[in-house]
Amino acid sequence: MLVEEWMTKKVISINPGTSVMKASRIMKDNKIQRLPVVDEAGHVVGIVSDRDIKEASPSKATTLDMHELYYLLGELAVQDIMSRNPVCAHKEESVESLAVKMIAGKFGGMPVVDEENKIIGIITQSDIFRVLVSITGVAMGGMQLAFDLPVGEGKLPVVMEALRQSGARIVSVLSSLDSAEAATRRVYIRLLPLPDADEARIVREMRTDFPSALLHHVPGIRAS
Repeated sequence: MLVEEWMTKKVISINPGTSVMKASRIMKDNKIQRLPVVDEAGHVVGIVSDRDIKEASPSKATTLDMHELYYLLGELAVQDIMSRNPVCAHKEESVESLAVKMIAGKFGGMPVVDEENKIIGIITQSDIFRVLVSITGVAMGGMQLAFDLPVGEGKLPVVMEALRQSGARIVSVLSSLDSAEAATRRVYIRLLPLPDADEARIVREMRTDFPSALLHHVPGIRAS
């Protein structure tokens, strides 16, 4: 999955001379939490977040009256509070590797740039959540089964064949290793929705066939 497939392409950006007050209004009006800052050529030179604006604003304990407060915020420019030279994403990066960068850097979002460092999009935590919903198939409903399977023993095809024989249709299969030395891997298998009775039967059959492997099951989302 590439960043360009999930990024927001219609980016709202501002220039370094934009006032902090205007930047705050743009965020509120568009219900966003960060704005890339670009120069006249469209190169990314910074990023400003609603948190930056809150930290730059006078506290509620200030003795300034409202007119003085608005004057100060109107005079303060984004370039005075923005994070300069932010880490940017590239459209051909994978979303997975980008998520690692965002966690490591504690970024809520990253501008996406082309080869000339010109902005072409932005990707945020909300986009990462959309990816998660998509690859897990959770929005389709259906039950999810969690297994602990031995690494290198070919157990996953056996489990999937058993599910097929039980009448289940698989939506997604996700797995993870807790460490490189792990003897087992955690496998999550989501199924298309079935009547409650059929789902209960499948769980019973899986517990019979794989008593030491099946950890738990999670019912799917039901339509209200």
